[in-house]
Amino acid sequence: MTDNTLQTPCVRSTTILTVRRDDVVAIGGDGQVSLGDTIVKQDATKLRSFLNGAVWCGFAGAAADAFALLDRFNAKLESHKSNVRRAAIELAKEWRSDKVLRQLNSLLVVAGKDASLMISGSGDVIEPSDGIIGVGSGGMYAVAAAHALLANTELSARDVVEKALNIAADICVYTNHTIAVETIQ
Repeated sequence: MTDNTLQTPCVRSTTILTVRRDDVVAIGGDGQVSLGDTIVKQDATKLRSFLNGAVWCGFAGAAADAFALLDRFNAKLESHKSNVRRAAIELAKEWRSDKVLRQLNSLLVVAGKDASLMISGSGDVIEPSDGIIGVGSGGMYAVAAAHALLANTELSARDVVEKALNIAADICVYTNHTIAVETIQ
């Protein structure tokens, strides 16, 4: 028996990674957007700057959903006097409790001078003790590579992010080698 119903292809895109080393935080992402098993864009920008580059956000998941959430995150940053942790917590609370927002399908990674956080729609605000966060299709490959690079090299945070994302791109079919990396000193 065949199923003749139309199905929306699964949108897979993005690997986002953030790493901290020597008072520098780096965040990066690849540029691939896939629709089902087809690459539809190779140079998408998945990083956004806030507070004149003092805070950077990366996103994985539905782009329109992420943009709506990033706008709300920016408003939270402004209303909480640039306190990244507080803004993240307030966004997660609103995202989790609001009937419309709850339907948004995205993950946010937020990096500032004092905190690297992952924010989800289930109310999670996670700050890893080692400062490494990876999300998206190749996120765990990039995290594993970043751990190895941090433990075995003296590379800068920026170089670790770039190399780890390239390693993820070698493994994950939904991640490419068009890498963008930003740093916060």
